[in-house]
Amino acid sequence: MKVLITGGAGFLGQRLAGELLARESLKIGGVQQRIDEIVLLDVTRAEGPDDPRVRIEEGDIAERAVLERVIDGETAVIFHLAAILSAEAEAAFELGMRINFDATRELLEVCRARGHAPRLVFTSSVAVYGGDIPEEVQDDTALNPQSSYGTQKAMAELLLSDYSRRGFVDGRVLRLPTVSVRPGKPNGAASSFASGIIREPLNREISVVPVSGATRVWLLSPRIAIENIVVGAEIDAAALGHTRVVNLPGVCVTVDEMVETLSQFAGPKAVARIEWAPDETIERIVSSWPSSWNVRHAKKLGFSGETTFRAIVQTYLEDELHILPKRDHGHH
Repeated sequence: MKVLITGGAGFLGQRLAGELLARESLKIGGVQQRIDEIVLLDVTRAEGPDDPRVRIEEGDIAERAVLERVIDGETAVIFHLAAILSAEAEAAFELGMRINFDATRELLEVCRARGHAPRLVFTSSVAVYGGDIPEEVQDDTALNPQSSYGTQKAMAELLLSDYSRRGFVDGRVLRLPTVSVRPGKPNGAASSFASGIIREPLNREISVVPVSGATRVWLLSPRIAIENIVVGAEIDAAALGHTRVVNLPGVCVTVDEMVETLSQFAGPKAVARIEWAPDETIERIVSSWPSSWNVRHAKKLGFSGETTFRAIVQTYLEDELHILPKRDHGHH
């Protein structure tokens, strides 16, 4: 079986490739199928695990010729992770439209032309919601994005659902919470601070926080995000019911509570490395996102999430800093 990961040079793409190589197979259509090849596609050359099953492809995902090169009749599963992130998509409208929407349509068109209806897992976002949202977002809460990124993701969701209805692909949309704590440097996401607020102080660096302490966010660790993406690939379409979209579980936490958790782990010196620098654009984007979701449907399907932000920080310490826990983390 051949697997394609778009955004293969990115953080989640790299993690997903490693997870799939470790698993060696995916359960598709009730049958455990061996993974023979993983194609990592990105506009910048992916590092890629040193494994004969991995093929690195460099190219612009919005170009049909690139997609035709990496998707053939043997491509059984596609993980579509490539995206221009929220703040960047707001600043560079044409680029966001080209990668987040046009490229998704082109990818779906190539799948349609191939004619074998590959399974397609698309990572979407909390940003598809906005405006006057209820206290707790339901699976069927109306989409009302308040950013170009959210609009592009919402359009791609609708498109994927229709291509699935028509039998061109076997799609599933996973609306990811903000993934925290990511290692590395700040990225182009409006929610980048949700990782930096922990990562930088622990690294003895200044963390600039562009939102108020009362801002609420919905979070999930990278480890569990990857587990959920694999679950999404293995679920039978029939189990999804009338919709191809799933809101994933996460933790609702205020920025102040995140700071308090940092203090519990690393003390006042770490907290002193936080600089508050309000940014109206970032605040507007982030505060338009829901902070509490009804995820009963997701949990029935086998998706999971941490139960506390403390557990998310502990996961970061274990996975990135290799500091083992003093107690059990709150993943269930």
